[in-house]
Amino acid sequence: MNKTFIKYVTGFAVTASMLSTAAVAAPTALASTVLTESGSSLMYPLFTNEWDSAYQKAAGVTIRPASTGSGTGITDAEKGLVDIGASDAYLPPATLQAMPNMENIPLAVSAQQVMYNLPGISQSTHLKLSGNVLAQIYLGKITNWDNSQIQNLNKGVKLPNHKIILVHRSDSSGDSFLFTSYLTDTNAQWKSQVNESTLPSWPAVSGSLGASGNSGIVTALKNNPYSISYVGISYLKTALAANKSIGYAALENRTGNFELPTSANISADVNAVVSKVPKNEAYSLIYAPGKTSYPIVNFEYAIINKHQPNATKAAALRKFLNWAISPTGGNQSKYLSYVNFLPLPKSIEAKSQAQINQITG
Repeated sequence: MNKTFIKYVTGFAVTASMLSTAAVAAPTALASTVLTESGSSLMYPLFTNEWDSAYQKAAGVTIRPASTGSGTGITDAEKGLVDIGASDAYLPPATLQAMPNMENIPLAVSAQQVMYNLPGISQSTHLKLSGNVLAQIYLGKITNWDNSQIQNLNKGVKLPNHKIILVHRSDSSGDSFLFTSYLTDTNAQWKSQVNESTLPSWPAVSGSLGASGNSGIVTALKNNPYSISYVGISYLKTALAANKSIGYAALENRTGNFELPTSANISADVNAVVSKVPKNEAYSLIYAPGKTSYPIVNFEYAIINKHQPNATKAAALRKFLNWAISPTGGNQSKYLSYVNFLPLPKSIEAKSQAQINQITG
């Protein structure tokens, strides 16, 4: 179920001339013991709280991460402003064709949950929501929590007669790409009018709110009762602790079952399609088949220019990325469990290794 971007990051135009620009702009002044990273706010807690200190201790190399959103991470990597662009979304085919030096390398498996702030509903009560219903909510067709379509999915749950407050990412975001991919797969109107994108043209819905980064989304949910949004799984614990009225949904999968983002259900999704992942690893895991598959699952990507400005920087990148994907390195559960990520399947680890091996300087 390979996908393409309909709208690309932050209005950034992709041209063939960028091939040489990326090489010229690469940060040659950086010391070999420092690697810079920007991008995915979903990956940021892993980089800044786990991998940075662990890798510095193991290899003496400092990782300097920045939570800027996947769109910025991609463009920063393409322009040579950082060594690693972190993204929840892979590079689209048009970019890979225009910029053949760029690679998207999976580092781990992640997921996204739909969260809501509903006073009076326990966190242990996981509302059932489908992609079709969520699309209608974000299209402005379903406006109240006690709408019959939501109520029919949640028999026995007393839903409030209150307007739904929509919250979405205001920055260019891989999380937006993941969420809108799920809506695109499950609602024809969404597919024709909005489609999947890192920076969607959100339908104009009265009272909707925009927020930057996963941390901004969590704050918006905390401060706005009756709100709903999508949140990267590395912020699940933070969101639940922020407000006792915040909960998360069981989402309808391709089989019609409603599943939570447990490790088993995330793994079921990946295992259903892992054999279809191509060598360049640009592949969507969204809405995979399987009885227990959780429907919003993704690889967390490192966006890398495989032609580095010098051999020292290339070697430093290869060493770190090899450590990151290794089951005895960064893919150990003691690091990934902190952010609810899962390690790469063996076949994907091998494909990532093959891409890492192409990094030269």
